[in-house]
Amino acid sequence: MSAKMIRAFDNGNEPILSASEPAKLIHFNLVKLPADGVHSYRLADFETAIVPLAGSCDVDVDGMKFGGVGGRTCVWTGPADSVYAGPGTQVKITALGDCEIAIAGGRWSKAMAPFRVAPEEVDMVDVGSNETKSRRRIFHILGNRQADRVGRLLVSELYADEGCWSGYPPHKHDTDQPGETAHEELYHWRFDPPSGFGTQLWYEEGEEPHAHVTRSGDTFAFSTGYHPTATSPGHASYIFTILVGKTQRSLVQNFEEAHRSLMAKIPGIDAMRAKFR
Repeated sequence: MSAKMIRAFDNGNEPILSASEPAKLIHFNLVKLPADGVHSYRLADFETAIVPLAGSCDVDVDGMKFGGVGGRTCVWTGPADSVYAGPGTQVKITALGDCEIAIAGGRWSKAMAPFRVAPEEVDMVDVGSNETKSRRRIFHILGNRQADRVGRLLVSELYADEGCWSGYPPHKHDTDQPGETAHEELYHWRFDPPSGFGTQLWYEEGEEPHAHVTRSGDTFAFSTGYHPTATSPGHASYIFTILVGKTQRSLVQNFEEAHRSLMAKIPGIDAMRAKFR
């Protein structure tokens, strides 16, 4: 199967997924550090984004220092402050207090200069509405503003209102063809309150859907198929999202024919599509 649910677990700062099925183009790690704790890595074939989810840290990329990155108390208290590192660079993260960092990677081989994406540089798009049960806000950390500075990696944080759907109308992006590009994708969830939950659907064209309950800390990776997700009433959801293109960075979603008419009824769909290009 070209999709995989990874239940929340203590990964001990080791990658949750890295160049393995079903997403061979994606690297994802969650790093938890105490004050003054250090985590270092070098990925020869991956460009990465270092995104503090909570707390702050110093980041050194091949001797280029970025001080006090982060600062939010959790993912619900403001946009991310992040650092980009190209493939093959030596990255050192030093926590300035208790800190949790997401490391998002995409397969790439060309040398790229490191840079910081400050909170005010994060590009937000508001999609859907509560009336259509589809409202979510997408904060692009590596989006079209950084198109000329990265390889094929797209990184964003999605916040869905309680009881609302995202990845909706259902769409896929697994084939390079007119009206669609081939991108692998990974979702990592948090809920507010943490006892919240949701549903991840995944299905191939014409096949019976698979349904997974999603809880805080779960991760879902896939390389093909339609993939709408829903949040239960009474809870808001957060999804850390990694997309990596197989042949290009710009993402073009192919919306399922049976539900394509909904594109005109859900506000912001065109704006959302534009931010991924």
